Amino acid sequence: MEFRHLRYFVVLSEELHFGRAAARLHMAQPPLSQRIRDLERELGVRLLDRDRHRVRLTEAGALLLEYARPVLDSADAAREAMRRIRPGAAGVLRVGVPPDTVPVTLRTLVDAFSAREPGVLLDLNEMTTDEQLAQLREGGLDVGMVRHPTDTVGLESGPVVHRPLGVVLPVEHPAAEDATVRLRRLNGSPLVIFPRLMAPKLYDHMLTACRDNGFVPGAIRHARNPHFVHGLVLAGRGVHLNEEPSAGLPPGLVWRPVDEQSGRLTWSTSVVWPRAQTTPVVAAFAECALSGLRAAGHVPRD
Repeated sequence: MEFRHLRYFVVLSEELHFGRAAARLHMAQPPLSQRIRDLERELGVRLLDRDRHRVRLTEAGALLLEYARPVLDSADAAREAMRRIRPGAAGVLRVGVPPDTVPVTLRTLVDAFSAREPGVLLDLNEMTTDEQLAQLREGGLDVGMVRHPTDTVGLESGPVVHRPLGVVLPVEHPAAEDATVRLRRLNGSPLVIFPRLMAPKLYDHMLTACRDNGFVPGAIRHARNPHFVHGLVLAGRGVHLNEEPSAGLPPGLVWRPVDEQSGRLTWSTSVVWPRAQTTPVVAAFAECALSGLRAAGHVPRD
């Protein structure tokens, strides 16, 4: 039994008129009559009583209609679910976000986007800036949220917003007593920073800004997991530059803003996407992501 034969039968059962049913199905009347006869022959029952004046369902036809409608509804629902879940298909937006995106940003952007585009599923993926850029150019992502400076040649970008960085210190560090830390006070201290391969341009930019402000690390240690970062700082193995923590720090650590006049030590973030993906849905996501970043304290630069 073929789905299309069931669909023909259901439409005919609703119209009880071969001409109107054929018009709804965008087919000629003779082929419709033949398909219904084929279905009756396959099932071994008469589904319709028909004469020159009217068409009526038989008892067998009424019973088949009761079963056929849920079957077709389920098939339509399955087809729609597969359409929505196909990578790159309309209905699914594949998004990259930085690994250290704070919870308030994600909550705000997801809530705002769901309200604006309730029919679109957000497929959120935790990726570094360089991983996102590679996937955007290869077609694995539709849109990303990346840190600057970085190479966005060939991509469209929303506004860049900024959040100043401070320094995470063990309470025993001499600079922990300062309300605002001058970077030269950190000179010689080891620095705990993300691995360079995560965002090479940003990595080099941060080290240059530190050097220009009188902070040359005595050693560099790489870590990406926040717990490992805090463990290294707590153990006295370095200091760490990051935005003000949203959920507090482990006992024994403090966060202090830094005095860095050039304004280069910030998380500078924007939404980027391939030019071919410039759609209303992507534009809606960019606006919602900007709302999420602002909720976490990111602001445009004057």
